[in-house]
Amino acid sequence: MVSHSGIITVIERAVRKAGPRLRRDFNEVQHLQVSRKGPADFVSVADRRAEDTLIEELQKARPDWGFLVEERGEIAGDPDKPRWIIDPLDGTSNFLHGIPHFCMSIAVEDPHGAQGKPEITHGYIYQPITDESFWAEKGRGAWLQDQRLRVSARRDLSDALIATGIPFLGHGDFAEWSRIFGAVAPEVAGIRRFGAAALDMAWVAAGRFDGFWESNLQPWDVAAGILLVREAGGYVTDFRGQDMPRERNQYLAANDVLHNKLHKLVAGSLRNK
Repeated sequence: MVSHSGIITVIERAVRKAGPRLRRDFNEVQHLQVSRKGPADFVSVADRRAEDTLIEELQKARPDWGFLVEERGEIAGDPDKPRWIIDPLDGTSNFLHGIPHFCMSIAVEDPHGAQGKPEITHGYIYQPITDESFWAEKGRGAWLQDQRLRVSARRDLSDALIATGIPFLGHGDFAEWSRIFGAVAPEVAGIRRFGAAALDMAWVAAGRFDGFWESNLQPWDVAAGILLVREAGGYVTDFRGQDMPRERNQYLAANDVLHNKLHKLVAGSLRNK
């Protein structure tokens, strides 16, 4: 067994309590597809129920820590202590339509990180359907269960499979995305849009995807994923190649060689608008 900190143990217990209920709710929502009411209200209840379970379990273990969560927003804790950043159901639209590709994402943010700035120290992404736990601790690597994760070793864009998120109704800048897509798509082996940014980044860390780009995401979508990719040996920057992805709300992830190539394509596409 791989040794990990007590914090990862706390997160593991929380997701193991919330996960089975989310799986049951997912099986139920597929039946609601044919009902007159439809599944949307049920999914929002499932989302909140998972969030309630996670918060309850995490508060038991660290009662003075705060939270940043999708449904409730910010829950204050001791400002000198870390806080949890939680998405109880990333991939809600997939869940809503009976597509088994969604996850829980939990990160720990230390307010006193490097250079005195907040930084993510722990990340955990759990896929309830496949029962896969992607986790990372700062300086201790990234893991899938007990297997060490490394980003893809591919060097050529022509071999690379790239993930993205496509803007949709009221979300994102479609013109910007289209320019990037127009620059990247002709150079790569394929582009995938699976609808769960946290899992996209976990899959980059696992080498399943060779790269990823998206913008206009929420902190709970990316906090754990950024740490996973970096601890798996990858790079996560903004579209300019700078270490300001969360500040600029732009995320470009890949191994060192592919990141450099993708960054040139993405930055070039935005300069030439």
